[in-house]
Amino acid sequence: MGDRLVSGIAIDLGSARTRIWTTEHGLTADVPTRVPGTSGRGGLVCRGEIVNAAATASLLTTLLGRETATPATHRLTVVAVVPVLGGERQRRGMRAALEVLGPAAVVMLDGVKAVAFGARAGVADPLLVVDVGAQLIEVALLTDGSVVEARSTPLGVDDLSAAEVVEEVADAVLGLLQGDCCGQVVDALDRGVLLAGGGALRPEITYKLSRRIGATVRPAPAPHTAAVRGAATALQANHRHPGTHNA
Repeated sequence: MGDRLVSGIAIDLGSARTRIWTTEHGLTADVPTRVPGTSGRGGLVCRGEIVNAAATASLLTTLLGRETATPATHRLTVVAVVPVLGGERQRRGMRAALEVLGPAAVVMLDGVKAVAFGARAGVADPLLVVDVGAQLIEVALLTDGSVVEARSTPLGVDDLSAAEVVEEVADAVLGLLQGDCCGQVVDALDRGVLLAGGGALRPEITYKLSRRIGATVRPAPAPHTAAVRGAATALQANHRHPGTHNA
């Protein structure tokens, strides 16, 4: 990828694919999440959690080549997409994998917020985001730019048929409707559901989900890369207003 240094990197480490965006070159990688030089996924990321930090670090250095440098010579900011309900262990795993890049700052960004940013959806009013990945389904209510409530299922399109995906999402939406934020969820459904992830590339999921929950479902533009684009948006904002290490 060349010898030029980059000042910022946005990373979406998915169970199926890894996507990387840099400030200088835009989207530079969209590849299977697996050990470099091998076939298959290699067990790097499972259900949204990094399970092999060392091998994941090797993947990142292979993809980024010599474009990164130590903080002593170049201040590097990394924005990493993480599951909305991921705990501290998942964040520690992400930080461990990113250490190889020598970042001066790391920003963890909830995937559902990244999707909203990547789709350029307004987040002041209630917004329902559904991210259907290979091994993880996330459903979240966003209001005023913050995650108000969320549901997560450790299953995805690798595990479920289109009909089963729809039922998992519908159950999550019902759970949100039964919570304290029912009114905001209703407003979000009236506005329409934002769908992202690899599952959004399957028209039958969009169609069946819309009929099942009785609301408009609109896939994000290029839904499979919405999260990394959103992370890139957050990265650019962080460069303009440094100092925020979680989003």
